[in-house]
Amino acid sequence: MSNELSGIDLWENKNILKVRGDRVPKIIEECNPDKLRTEIEPWLTALFQSEHLSLLLGAGISSATHLLSTGNIGAGMSIIDFSVFKEQIEKNSKESAKLTGRVTANIEDQIRVTNELIKGIEILTSIEDENFKIIKENINVLEKELRIGINTFANQILECERNIITSRNFEASEYLMNFLMSFASRTATRERLNIFTINYDRIIEFGAELAGIRLIDRFVGSISPIFRSSRLEVDMHYNPPGIRGEPRYLEGVVFYTKLHGSLDWIYENGYVRRISLPYGANDVKPYLGDSRVMMIYPNASKDRETSEYPYVELFRDFAAAVCYPNSTMVLYGYSFGDEHINRIIEDMLTIPSTHLVIISFDDASGRVKEFYEKLKRPAQITLLIGNHFGDLKILVDNYLPKPAIDKATFRMIELLKARGWDTVSKENKNISETGENGL
Repeated sequence: MSNELSGIDLWENKNILKVRGDRVPKIIEECNPDKLRTEIEPWLTALFQSEHLSLLLGAGISSATHLLSTGNIGAGMSIIDFSVFKEQIEKNSKESAKLTGRVTANIEDQIRVTNELIKGIEILTSIEDENFKIIKENINVLEKELRIGINTFANQILECERNIITSRNFEASEYLMNFLMSFASRTATRERLNIFTINYDRIIEFGAELAGIRLIDRFVGSISPIFRSSRLEVDMHYNPPGIRGEPRYLEGVVFYTKLHGSLDWIYENGYVRRISLPYGANDVKPYLGDSRVMMIYPNASKDRETSEYPYVELFRDFAAAVCYPNSTMVLYGYSFGDEHINRIIEDMLTIPSTHLVIISFDDASGRVKEFYEKLKRPAQITLLIGNHFGDLKILVDNYLPKPAIDKATFRMIELLKARGWDTVSKENKNISETGENGL
């Protein structure tokens, strides 16, 4: 049972669905997976075989995995308790949050404002003046507290990683693996899947390793991989037996980009490197030392380039991958709290052949609804909002294309049809009609 939504309805605590030819989003009162699957799964199967496919993952994927493992959603975006310039940082952090549509500030807002404050006061006190002595002392305290705060935040994320791998509940890892495989299992004739994330943890890397997915990013090297701006279209191919000069794509390869950096990215001696930080380590400090700066957005060292580098290159990759004809982008667990990302999504949808799929556990902030109504492009947007559709377990079990849906499956259905068998289910018929041949 469903009802169409009016313009004034809120999406909070509701299950919202909009697929294919739906004119407007509708409220699903009775979430029956068996009935909804025939409407949702074939449509997603068709979209996932688009010429270009991208997946943007927010904090929701980490929360969902941690919830399956431990029963709670894990660490959030906590704030740092400063002892100096506290009121100024708090006031400007709130203003920074409001610009992105968030009610409260988080640690990213604090880091951004604190770095700007430190740079501004360093300019102000660059001349010798006795009146600046106390201010300089306060800046030293502020820099120390910022480092401690970032390390504490990093340790909270590491604790969540550790909870997942030490949990006796292996169900979470299996669902994470199957979730990623649903997107990565693309036919070799399609372009590679692009995975983008704004998370600092290594949940995706963990799931990809379990699934046997090879991640290609901008880091080059084995001992201490270094971030390279001159990214070449490096890929993995193989030569089928008996065929010369016709290499094929190796399956299970994905282009991977962490838009906001990572716990194991550091800036040292003019280079961004990825260090060997164990997954779920007890403490990040022994791996940082005194000269290394953890590259989590928008954290930057005093070197002039790191305020934009390497984030400029990462967002350029994001825009180039999604702003492309015949492109589909799927969002999972992203709350539309980053204007620099929202702007690129808006630009993507100005191309008529692109499509956006939004999957979210809830819309408590109202930003998903606000973004949808702002775009005025309902034909290009699919919505699966609510605690039913956003539940990782329900989503994987019922609505995401199964990794086994490949050429062999389609050929089997065609063979059964040719033999006149009537035992093929309605669901399989829908899949065959919206599969490769229907694109």
